[in-house]
Amino acid sequence: MRRPGIATALAGAAIAATGLALAAPAPASPATLKRAVSNIVFAPVDFALSPATGAWGLYTGMRDQDDSLGVRIAYPVPGLAWNIATQAGASCLRGLAGLLELLPGIGLFFFDADLDPIYAPVERAEAWVDYDTPVLSVKFGINYIAPQSF
Repeated sequence: MRRPGIATALAGAAIAATGLALAAPAPASPATLKRAVSNIVFAPVDFALSPATGAWGLYTGMRDQDDSLGVRIAYPVPGLAWNIATQAGASCLRGLAGLLELLPGIGLFFFDADLDPIYAPVERAEAWVDYDTPVLSVKFGINYIAPQSF
C-alpha cells in the first residue's frame, strides 16, 4: 500500500517553490502618503490664498456668465464673501483629509496598493500652482468652486 501523504507533500512543496520563484516583488506605492503629506503641507497655503482665489473665482464667474445688469451690480459683494468663506472652508477640509489619509498612507507605503482620495476636488480642480514631483505634489491656490468634471 502506498503512502499518499509523502507524495502529496513533496508535490505541494515543489509547486510552492516554483510559485515563489516566479513571483515578482510588488513595487511599493507611496501615492496615498504623498497625497496626505501634500494636503497637510499645502492646506494652510490654500487658506492664506482664499481671499485671492475667491476674488479670482468671482471675477471669472462674472466674466463668463451672461447675467443681467442687476445681478452684476448686486452680486459681487455677497458673492465675494461667499467665495472667500467657501475657499477657506474647503482648504480646512483639505488639511483634515490629509490628516485622515496619513496613517493609511504610512501603512500602505510598503504595498502595491492605494486608497482613493478622500477629498477629490484637490485632484480634479484647477490651481494656480500644480507641479508633481516624485516626493510631493505641489498644488495650491486651488479654486474649489470652479466647475469640475466628476
